Amino acid sequence: MAFFTDQTFKNLAPSDFKTGEYEHCIFLSCDFSNLNFQGSSFENCTFDSCDLSNSKVSKVSFQQVKFKNCKILGVHFNAANPFLLEFHFQNCQLDYCNFFNLQLKQSVFVSCRLLDVDFSQANLIGVSFQESDLMGAVFDQSNLEKADFRNTQNLRLDPETNRIRGAYFDLNGLPGLLEKYGIKLG
Repeated sequence: MAFFTDQTFKNLAPSDFKTGEYEHCIFLSCDFSNLNFQGSSFENCTFDSCDLSNSKVSKVSFQQVKFKNCKILGVHFNAANPFLLEFHFQNCQLDYCNFFNLQLKQSVFVSCRLLDVDFSQANLIGVSFQESDLMGAVFDQSNLEKADFRNTQNLRLDPETNRIRGAYFDLNGLPGLLEKYGIKLG
């Protein structure tokens, strides 16, 4: 297996990608849509302005990986290697992704669009969702203790089926917490 460290890759297409272990690497403006990453691992890597839509990540290792300004549609991160899994997403489009039952403590989803993303049964202790659009995002039996939902849009979650102790909400988030009770805020 190939090993890459401290390298920068620019404008790669799916056919240019080599399966391997990547440490401290940067991927700039790469098109990895529909790519099967299986057999690869990423540690302390950054993806900047990349398209990873519909990529396959089964058993792929992501340890302290950052995604900035990326388009990542329909990726099933729940199939990735769960060992030391940690993400930092900033200004990314993550519509239709799946994080079901993952341990994502301290991960970051800041200024992201998370339409119809599945966070069911995920451990999201201390996760930041600040300034993100959560339209249709599913939180069911999720641990959201100390999660930060300040300045989010379209948040909907049931406090009775999720653990939210110590979570941060602003006044704009209250309607999404009270929706099931039919309470109207004016």
